[in-house]
Amino acid sequence: MSKDKKPDLAVWSEENGYYAKTLTYGTDLGAPVIKMDNVGGWKQAQVGKVNKIFTKKFNEIKDEFKELIDEVNWNEFVYLANCSFIPVIGETYYLYEKNNGDVFLSLIKPSEWNVKYVGSARLESDNKWVRVK
Repeated sequence: MSKDKKPDLAVWSEENGYYAKTLTYGTDLGAPVIKMDNVGGWKQAQVGKVNKIFTKKFNEIKDEFKELIDEVNWNEFVYLANCSFIPVIGETYYLYEKNNGDVFLSLIKPSEWNVKYVGSARLESDNKWVRVK
């Protein structure tokens, strides 16, 4: 082959010479056209599905965080209440508000006296107060 005439680089190289027969696709003009699939629609559909998953997970985490904040606030409220005894783990106690606004923890159930009832709490084994409804 002359130096000024170069063969088609798709089927010829210095090392291999002509190698069109070893390729997995056609290289001559009569070969079928290689068309790229339009994957834009597929990508959009998959992005939509993944975004739904992320949004769902985000909302779950947001709800868990809100519950955690509520638990922290409740525990702070109960621990700040006046208490003249040592609570027993697993027992339910009752929170009341005095006329001056002070909150206190009691063993007496709301049905047994006439004081402004605030709520009920049970002390768990991890020393966390759980609201009892």
